[in-house]
Amino acid sequence: MSGIFLQQLINGVSLGSIYALIALGDTMVYGIVMLINFAHGDLLMVGAYAGYFVLTRFGVNPVSLAGAFVFSMTLCACLGVAIERFAYRPLRSAPRLNSLITAIAVSLILQNGARVLPFIGPNPRQFPRPAVSNIEIGGFSVSNIQLVVILFSAALMLILNYIVNYTKRGKAMRAVSFDLQAASLMGIPVNGTISFTFAVGSVLAAAGGMLFAFAYPQVSPTMGTMPGLKAFVAAVFGGIGSIPGAMFGGVVLGIAETLTKGFLSSRYADAISFSILIVILLVKPAGILGRRTRIKV
Repeated sequence: MSGIFLQQLINGVSLGSIYALIALGDTMVYGIVMLINFAHGDLLMVGAYAGYFVLTRFGVNPVSLAGAFVFSMTLCACLGVAIERFAYRPLRSAPRLNSLITAIAVSLILQNGARVLPFIGPNPRQFPRPAVSNIEIGGFSVSNIQLVVILFSAALMLILNYIVNYTKRGKAMRAVSFDLQAASLMGIPVNGTISFTFAVGSVLAAAGGMLFAFAYPQVSPTMGTMPGLKAFVAAVFGGIGSIPGAMFGGVVLGIAETLTKGFLSSRYADAISFSILIVILLVKPAGILGRRTRIKV
């Protein structure tokens, strides 16, 4: 029993690392412009397809893998900035419901646009990945794919933490998040800072898409929907707007999902994930690491 538990724990940390990467993009965007970006999960899909085309063209080797990650992240960063510039920025001073509806529309455009493109199409495709090998440790095993997912996710989280806390761009992001109007009056380029935030979040979504495709080697136009929703649950659980909260929420959600699959049934995994969202909203609406705020009316 302990061996099965440890195995599911490793599986959960691997899956939770992917959720955490995607949730970081959600929580950063919400922290800056108070927008729930429902198109964020579809950037995961775009990033996975970008990596798919590179790997099918050049094969699976260390150089092509690095090139696939770079191409995927660059493409999604450009797409994220374009979405912010042309879809969200014109509605920045409009009611939040307008931006929310626009985010849903952008998500549908990305999904259905991918379905009608002749080089993508509606049918799922097998994602090329390195050969899987397992490392036996006591009563459980860790695959090379899981190690890559966990270590690469941890590296990206550390890089993000450095950017946010120790760079000039990060200081501008924190200032805009605290008070957008005051930051503008202090000479901080608000539009550029918001675009940079979308770019960083999109890079993380692209990396999450590549890692998700490595772990579950299949790509389709709708592959980002469920991971995107679960990453949103993770962000809310940890405290939306909190970067440590998104990391924590992603890992906890991944562990909860894999333990449910291992000890109950895979049929209950999604229900458990969304039940966590309901419970946390009832018990602690600000999230585990979030801070309660008051809005004057």
